[in-house]
Amino acid sequence: RELAQQHTLQRDARAQLQKAGDDKEIIGRYLNDYRYLQQLGFVGEEQRINWLEGLRLTNRETQMFGVDYQISAQQPYPYASELDPGQLTLYQSVMKVNLRLLHEGDLMRFLGTLAQQGVGVFSVNQCVMERIDTGEGIRNQPNLRADCELAWITLRPTAAPGDGKS
Repeated sequence: RELAQQHTLQRDARAQLQKAGDDKEIIGRYLNDYRYLQQLGFVGEEQRINWLEGLRLTNRETQMFGVDYQISAQQPYPYASELDPGQLTLYQSVMKVNLRLLHEGDLMRFLGTLAQQGVGVFSVNQCVMERIDTGEGIRNQPNLRADCELAWITLRPTAAPGDGKS
């Protein structure tokens, strides 16, 4: 009976060793991608200062007429279950952005440049454009106003019971 118990313990130890080896291989395979997502601001705490800096730089690069914004409190990402993040929790912070544009193409240029800034991951929930009455003959003045809603998305590991982290 003691020999059978020792064999069981040995089999369990080998299974744990195999699992540790598999875990090490998985970590090695995905570590660089994970670090990239951390650097991008997708994994970890939200990076609001980086988002605002990205808006400022994008406004300057695209030579817009300024950008106004409001950011809501962070909340769980409503579509997380569709993505099946496992033991990770997806969050979003909704940012309302107001832009003044010369023409419709400026909006796509602004959003593309913002994405290239590498200051986080966002999705565009909606944009509504409205014509601004500028009068006749005024050049280089905004003709449109765009009111957009962006969801800045972050991912964090789920807290283990009793560790006090989220």
